[in-house]
Amino acid sequence: MNYETDIVIDETALDVEWLEQPNLMMRYARVAATARMNLDLAKESLDFVRAELDKKIRTDPGIYGIEKVTETVVQNIIIAQDEYKEASRVVISAKFEADVAQGAVRAFEARKDALENLVRLHGQQYFAGPKVPRDLSWEREEKQKRLNAKIAEKTKVTRTK
Repeated sequence: MNYETDIVIDETALDVEWLEQPNLMMRYARVAATARMNLDLAKESLDFVRAELDKKIRTDPGIYGIEKVTETVVQNIIIAQDEYKEASRVVISAKFEADVAQGAVRAFEARKDALENLVRLHGQQYFAGPKVPRDLSWEREEKQKRLNAKIAEKTKVTRTK
């Protein structure tokens, strides 16, 4: 899947684009949902690491060089641990992926709007070639000249008889 190529609209094949739109939207909605699920799982894992570290610190604060256990001290020690840092990086990465996937879903919603507007413009013949406006006064003069020529020809025929 490639967001950049899937989002492009071929304005010469609007019917095909409309047929592909629901499938693309569903595919990217599924990617976004998976990314949100991965973010939720990463957050849950981070919470678990935090709870485990909190328990270890409170059980044996001497290992961590703590003399007096306070909430602030425990929280500061937790965020300094490598386990927590790694779990936090996973959450940040998962959040990035979820944001990108959600952005793709919004882009496909915008693509739908663009398709609707292109179809509307097509219906108004926006993409038709240029038309030369009719010059009704010239057409009338030409018609009158042809009529006068016919009349002159008929009167010429009747004079010669």
